[in-house]
Amino acid sequence: MSDDNQDFGPWEFIGRRGGDVVTLVGGSVIAAVPEAKRAAEEARRELRFDFLDDQAVLVLLRRRHLDEEGMFKAGFVHGVPLALVGLGVVLYWAGVAQYWETATYRNSYLMISAALVVTQIFFFVRSVMSHWGDPVKQNLRARAARYRKIAHIARRGGADIPAFYPHYGPYPFAATFRPEVDDREQSKSKGADDHGHR
Repeated sequence: MSDDNQDFGPWEFIGRRGGDVVTLVGGSVIAAVPEAKRAAEEARRELRFDFLDDQAVLVLLRRRHLDEEGMFKAGFVHGVPLALVGLGVVLYWAGVAQYWETATYRNSYLMISAALVVTQIFFFVRSVMSHWGDPVKQNLRARAARYRKIAHIARRGGADIPAFYPHYGPYPFAATFRPEVDDREQSKSKGADDHGHR
């Protein structure tokens, strides 16, 4: 289910792909824990994002959900055909092709099958890498992962924050922050000093 089709309340987002709707924890709640506030300020300098700006964080988390859906679809669209083709090739070889009388036919089958599987692998890897390797989306994931850490610091410091909030995994291999990338994922409140915490 896409955020575009979801009827959200003003501070709601989906906590994980296919999961329940979650209400944003206000930046003032996080900032009330000194250690979390320091972590947010340090992350702001490092990742060029205001982690205490409620509107910016809400946009970040909604986009992170769409990104997670996209990652799933990228793997599913080519991963399922790859699995089916691979299984079909193996089963046909085990049940039929290996018993053909001439080596020429068996070798031809193996070459055609290998070409087919390699082609499917190519499309699968290209699809997944184009999504995982997108530097703008990597910045998005890096910020979402850091926000999650900041929220956990605040929770450990006594803030009223649900466990595992906001529920997104860190994706360490696809969440490298790239400061040189033109940032299309920032909210319209980018650079604002007037944060408007709830």
